[in-house]
Amino acid sequence: MEYAKKIDSTELNQLPLKFFKGPIHLVSDIDDYFQILPRLMKIKDFGFDTETRPSFKKGLKHKVALLQLSSADEAFLFRLNKIGLPDGLIQIFSDEKRIKVGAAIRDDIKSLISIKPFTPAGFVDLQIQVKDLGFESFSLKKLAAIVLGFRISKSQQLSNWEANELSPQQATYAATDAWVSLKVYQNLINNRH
Repeated sequence: MEYAKKIDSTELNQLPLKFFKGPIHLVSDIDDYFQILPRLMKIKDFGFDTETRPSFKKGLKHKVALLQLSSADEAFLFRLNKIGLPDGLIQIFSDEKRIKVGAAIRDDIKSLISIKPFTPAGFVDLQIQVKDLGFESFSLKKLAAIVLGFRISKSQQLSNWEANELSPQQATYAATDAWVSLKVYQNLINNRH
């Protein structure tokens, strides 16, 4: 299949808006984490992303607050500001057989390593993948439009990811970003053959 190399705002805004509709597991404490861990360990391919509370002051940078991992049909949101970075997640991040796909993930990985050191393996950066295919648009929003034919909302991007409770809109946004990364990757892989 031949993909467009880029998309402009007018074309993008004409596409249908989609978001993740599967179950979203919000992990806010260590008990939640241990309940979800066996299910997580059965998954081989993940969409991956992180969210950090935005800083509107020069020089002020917050720590990563949320980690998103998504399979094709369920999403896991880990409140790292509440549970830290447990060993099971480190195991997933260090396992080269488990694919973790995201867009522009270098800083995400660095932020996670700053919480607890690990050697990353099995990560795939969509922006590097599509550059090799001649794409000229690299944002996740544009990749979703070009590869999947729909647009995703970025309206929650600058919300407070350290809030005591995440809103349903924040949870859906966060789950969608990870899920879309995986879908774009799977679509690209399936169309190479």
